[in-house]
Amino acid sequence: MTTFYDFHATLENGEQYSLEKYKGQVVLVVNTATKCGFTPQFDGLEKLYEDYQQRGFVVLGFPSNQFKQEVATGSEAAAACRRDYGVTFPMHELTDVNGDNAEPVFKFMTSSAKGILGSESIKWNFTKFLVDRNGEVVERFASKDKPESLKKSIEKLL
Repeated sequence: MTTFYDFHATLENGEQYSLEKYKGQVVLVVNTATKCGFTPQFDGLEKLYEDYQQRGFVVLGFPSNQFKQEVATGSEAAAACRRDYGVTFPMHELTDVNGDNAEPVFKFMTSSAKGILGSESIKWNFTKFLVDRNGEVVERFASKDKPESLKKSIEKLL
C-alpha cells in the first residue's frame, strides 16, 4: 500500500529528501501562493505549526504558480513567506499540483482525498491535505477553510 512516506519532495534550497522524514507525525500539506487572496492564511498556518509542533505536527508549504499567483521561484516565494508572514515551517520548490507534471505526492493526495463532486484536481491555492501518523491522507480542506478551523481535525490525530 502506498503512503505519503513513499514520496520525495524538494526544499526551497533545492535539497531533495524523503517524506519518510515525517513518519509518525501529523502533516498538513498546503499548496501556497504569495499573490493570492488567501495569502493571509500564512499567519494561521504558522500559528498551527507553533502551537502543535511539539506534539508531532508539521506544516509543509508547496508554492505553486499553476494559478498564476506566485513569484518566479520557490526560494523567492519562501523568502516572501518568511519576510512578510514570519513563516518558519518547511517551504518547498515551485511545484505543479495538477496535470501531467504534478508532483507525484500531489497525485497521491488528490486521489486519496477527492474534492467536490469527486474531483481529483486542485481548484485553487491553499488547498490543504491532512496526513495522519501512518502516512494516510485523512482529510482535504478547501482554499476557503481557514487554518484555525482545522484545529479539531488536527487535535484528533495528535
